[in-house]
Amino acid sequence: MPADRPTPQLANERVDHRFKALPPDAEGLTVGELAAQRRNLFTGGFTTPVLALSAESVEHNLRLLESYAERHGLAFAPHGKTSMAPQLFDRQLEHGAWGITAAVPHQARVYRAHGIARIFLANELVDAPALRWLASELDADPDFRFVCYVDSVRGVELMDTALTEAGARRPVDVVVELGAGEGARTGARTEADCTAVADAVAATTTLRLVGVAGYEGEVPQATTERVRDWLNRLVSLAADFDKAGRFSPGIGEIVVSAGGSAWFDAVADAFAEIPGLSLPVLKLLRSGAYVSHDDGHYRHLTPFNRVPEEGALHPAFRLWAQVVSRPTPEQAFTNAGKRDAAYDLDLPEAQVVRDGRTGTVRPAEGIAVTGLSDQHGWVRTERGAELEVGDWLGMGLSHPCTSFDKWQLIPLVEADGTVVDYIRTFF
Repeated sequence: MPADRPTPQLANERVDHRFKALPPDAEGLTVGELAAQRRNLFTGGFTTPVLALSAESVEHNLRLLESYAERHGLAFAPHGKTSMAPQLFDRQLEHGAWGITAAVPHQARVYRAHGIARIFLANELVDAPALRWLASELDADPDFRFVCYVDSVRGVELMDTALTEAGARRPVDVVVELGAGEGARTGARTEADCTAVADAVAATTTLRLVGVAGYEGEVPQATTERVRDWLNRLVSLAADFDKAGRFSPGIGEIVVSAGGSAWFDAVADAFAEIPGLSLPVLKLLRSGAYVSHDDGHYRHLTPFNRVPEEGALHPAFRLWAQVVSRPTPEQAFTNAGKRDAAYDLDLPEAQVVRDGRTGTVRPAEGIAVTGLSDQHGWVRTERGAELEVGDWLGMGLSHPCTSFDKWQLIPLVEADGTVVDYIRTFF
């Protein structure tokens, strides 16, 4: 990695009106100065709603995936689109990540601005301005490693044209994407289609074929058996390409990559059975949601439910909102809505209430979030449920990707409420 990582510069950014929920009296401080004050989330002047990230849960999750990858002989390039937070990228790299995965050119530019030396772009890159930028990045930094998908002959032609016109001196490393089946997302649908794409790459001087990849999370009507069948096809494709000499000369290793956050156990099993190839194999997992986990979608889908002996991820998000209206014994409203909470997969889950008078915290018994307006949460309360105007409602969230993207600066909070850092996102 570059010696002069830019990430610490984030601590020099000034706190102002751009950042939701931060204490008004912190205006003008740098983020680093505010973090050094170690304010309490509940008594330190923060306004509601405020999204908090558990420092202990993040650390636990980082260690768990690091040890999991080590046990299974996997390299790891977590998908950065989950958090778009360079501080978390740094932590992931410190905990053994090979690099960081991106989906679109903007994300790759953010990564490079913060010193990421290895990027796997899990998409076909056919945008000519982006390819010109990529060519200049590769030419300027011999230590920069970049890999992206190709899944069509037309895509290869567009890449080759743009890179040729840019005068690229270093070829771009590519992996052929095998689609996850009919009706799935991107990727060449058949092995014959993959071979045609590989032949198109071989006809260029601007691209190098370094491996094969795909995303098992898009297998239609996914079951363990169907996911495993597709992964076996991916492994066989790598072996067939190697036997036929389709990988570019001088690449040093063959990349085989898959792995979202729902089936990485199946990926580990399938990659363990990759046969001996002519070169070492980089078995690259790309799961990204693990860093924060959640209290909904991934709580149900995580592979650790199937392999509990491997450990368990801890949900790290909690959204705190204040009760601003209690019109009936069965209804209350908070000041957090769609602008603040993920809602694309599941509604927030009411978990705890912090009493507005005493500061004590109790379980949110008989309380449920039933809907979200732009700036209000609709809350149903059973008769007898304790909830008053001024109380803080702590909620778990579902889907990390659409939780991070609503907040530009997120307090990293220890269990006692002490804010130890602020996580900057770049969406």
